[in-house]
Amino acid sequence: MSRDRHPKKEVEAALQAAEDLGWTIVRRKGKGHAWGLLRCPRPTDACRCGQYCQMSVNSTPENPAAHAAKLIGKVRGCTNPLKEDDDGRKV
Repeated sequence: MSRDRHPKKEVEAALQAAEDLGWTIVRRKGKGHAWGLLRCPRPTDACRCGQYCQMSVNSTPENPAAHAAKLIGKVRGCTNPLKEDDDGRKV
């Protein structure tokens, strides 16, 4: 892992699960309460917002477990997720 760990273990676990599915975390510094951005691996015109499926990752969420669940929900709700080929590689 080449990024900083999130200080809340529940959020960090959600971020690691998202990264396993090809999502990227863009670390933000000095941008208010946002710790970073969770970004879709395949932004397309069919994406929900027309640009990136993305969600802000809060640095100190009031309820870390609920914030982690929202992050995972965003990942699972992606309209264009990465698929795995027969050899288990993400395509």
